Amino acid sequence: MAFLENLVRFLSDNAGKIISANSIAKYMRAQGDSITPTVIINYIKFLCDTFMIHKVNRYDIHGKKLFESNDKYYFEDHGIRNALAGGRREGDIEKIIENVIFNHLVRLGYEVTIGQLQAGEIDFVCNKPEGLRLYVQASYIIADETTREREFGNLRAIKDNYPKYVISTTPLVSRADDNGITHLHLRRFLMKGFD
Repeated sequence: MAFLENLVRFLSDNAGKIISANSIAKYMRAQGDSITPTVIINYIKFLCDTFMIHKVNRYDIHGKKLFESNDKYYFEDHGIRNALAGGRREGDIEKIIENVIFNHLVRLGYEVTIGQLQAGEIDFVCNKPEGLRLYVQASYIIADETTREREFGNLRAIKDNYPKYVISTTPLVSRADDNGITHLHLRRFLMKGFD
C-alpha cells in the first residue's frame, strides 16, 4: 500500500493545484512506484467515492465548456489533509484557505468548477440550478498592488455581469467594493456567506 500512501500524500501536498494523471505517474516513478495513469485515475476515483477528496473540473469561461483533463482536488477534511502532508506546513496557508472556501461553497449549494481564462485562472466558478452564477478568487492577504492586480484583474477580465468576489484574510477588510468586485474577509464569508 506504499503506492496509495504516496498518491494521497501527493494529492494532499498539491491540494488546489492543477494536476494530471501523467504528472502523478511521473512523481510516483520518482518514489519508486511504476504505476500507469489509468491506475492512478481509478485510485483517485475511489478516493473521490469515499468523499475524502473532491475532483473539480476546469471550465473555459469564454468558450463555455468543460475541459476533460488536468483537474484540481480538494480535501473534505483539513485535519486529514494536514496529517497526510506532514511536517510543519506554514507555507500551505493559501492552499488551506482555498480548500476552506471550496468546501464552504459546496455547503452553500453551489456546483463549483475552476475558471480558465486565456491568460489566467479564476479560482471558482459557482453555479446553482436556478441559473445563479458567481465568480470567486481566494487569497491569503492582499498587501501589495501585484497581488491586488492578480486577484482583481482576473475577475475584471470576465466580461459578463455575474457577481464577482475576492475572499481573503486581509486585515481590516470586512466587506468592501472595488469597482463592482466585492472583497470579503474569510471569517465574514464563513459566517454569513455572500450577504
